[in-house]
Amino acid sequence: MHVLIIGAGGFIGRHLAGRLVAEGVRVTAAGRAPERLERLIPGAAALRCDLTQDDIGDWRRRLIGVDAVVNCAGLFGDTRGYADVHERGPAALFDACRATGVGHVVQISALGADARAASAYHRSKAAADDHLAAIDPAGSVMGWTVLRPSLVIGRGGRSSALFAALAALPVMPRLAQAGGLVQPIHVDDLVEVVIRLLRAPLPLAKRLDVVGPHAMTTDALTACFRQWLGLLPAWGFTVPQLVLAAVARIGIGPVTREGMAMLAAGNAAASAPMVLATGHLPAPLHQALARHPAIDADLRQARLVPVAPVLRLMLALVWLAGGIVPLVFTPQATSAAWLARVGLTDMPATAVLWAGSMADIAIGLALLVRSRGAALAGIVLMTAYTLILTRIAPELWTDPFGALVKNAAVLGLSLAVYALETRHG
Repeated sequence: MHVLIIGAGGFIGRHLAGRLVAEGVRVTAAGRAPERLERLIPGAAALRCDLTQDDIGDWRRRLIGVDAVVNCAGLFGDTRGYADVHERGPAALFDACRATGVGHVVQISALGADARAASAYHRSKAAADDHLAAIDPAGSVMGWTVLRPSLVIGRGGRSSALFAALAALPVMPRLAQAGGLVQPIHVDDLVEVVIRLLRAPLPLAKRLDVVGPHAMTTDALTACFRQWLGLLPAWGFTVPQLVLAAVARIGIGPVTREGMAMLAAGNAAASAPMVLATGHLPAPLHQALARHPAIDADLRQARLVPVAPVLRLMLALVWLAGGIVPLVFTPQATSAAWLARVGLTDMPATAVLWAGSMADIAIGLALLVRSRGAALAGIVLMTAYTLILTRIAPELWTDPFGALVKNAAVLGLSLAVYALETRHG
């Protein structure tokens, strides 16, 4: 069997591709960065695709020799991209699958996907689901399955990052009325469901809610993650709705307004139809998490999630102050005296002052808008500043206010921010 996975570089796609490759299945991973996919998924072939641009003709050429297609592609929080990535792009893919004789298509949708849903995310997912179901309603020519998972838990998932971060706080935040019932399923169980469906005899035409065996509150889910992280039970407090709304608006870590709204609406369903269709009973969450014991890196990551944006903000303020203060608040004579020590006077001195200040401000602004590489540029510039000042004014190392010693702290903060922003190239 040759399986093409769209969105193979994402959370679910990578877990599915890795499992299929390990079982000897021929896998082609599709995404916008095939070179990255080849590194991330050893043993899989890779091809370039872009759901925002590719049409049915592009897909027909790629689908030659493909037996099954799994669409794992998805966005969350970027409402402007929903129409292309969730609707038009998958529709072209599904039409091409029907035209080229692909045997089975699995669409990874979302629990709650409905044309009348309040969430734009759910409405866009439902549009693709309906299009797939309408191509061959009975699945007699091309088998199809729409899987609608609840919260999918596992390393690398947004939901796991959010609830692990909440669980790792010194006190346990309760989401009050913001959290309805959820029915999480571990990504291993979702992958098992997909594989069983890929191997099921055709015809097949089903929509299945993919959920764990038990519904729970978001507070119980957070407590489950705290136990997994090896932390003792902690005192809890109810987070006011206004605070939750403000945090979601700022977008701290994985918290978004759309995500909080979806949690408030609830995310639970009956698991019996899925179990009947696949013969697989997902494990309760605490057992599923226990299959992958937490390590020190998991706890560090959980604690860094809420801290990372604060570190970036603090570093940005340092750079903005470094650029604005010399131009606005420092006496011109003071700046001129310092520049004269390196042989710069008059117009050259003014030019260097403005160039340095503008560079500092640019790095500060780049950090605020989360430009990749901003922290690295700051490391280079701060190192240069430190070397120059050490050369012309070594006495600053013994300054009682730590004029140069503080540069070491800024460099350390810059290294931390750079490490947190690094992604697979």
